[in-house]
Amino acid sequence: MEEKVKVGCSNCGATNNYPLGVSGKKVVCGRCKYSLPEPGSVLELPASQASVFFQNSKLPILVDFFSPTCGPCHMMHPVVDSFAKRRAGEIMVVRINVDENPQVASEFKVQGVPTFVILHKGYERGRTSGALPEADFALWVASKI
Repeated sequence: MEEKVKVGCSNCGATNNYPLGVSGKKVVCGRCKYSLPEPGSVLELPASQASVFFQNSKLPILVDFFSPTCGPCHMMHPVVDSFAKRRAGEIMVVRINVDENPQVASEFKVQGVPTFVILHKGYERGRTSGALPEADFALWVASKI
């Protein structure tokens, strides 16, 4: 039997079972037929797609608000990337550039970067700002999902 993990469709938010071991093949959403992100990937979504995804995803979402000019943000990128791979199938990770998407940052009342927000079924479950060691970051996320 083929092993599968859950991923959320970045187009409609539907939860899908993504078969592992199909690298290089296109896997599509069962509801809208949009191409699914690979498990463990960090999504960078446009504002219009992000709001639909945040409201409709049944999986918890970690949102990483960052700026390309922020040193601590760059320090956290490998931590977030590693976390996304380790927790594939349990949580979706979305990275939002506050310079390109100020309206999304404003909706979430982000005042500094990096800011991390945990969402589940459209509701905020927790937030923290600033760089954290990898172990502390993983523990913080685990306590909120």
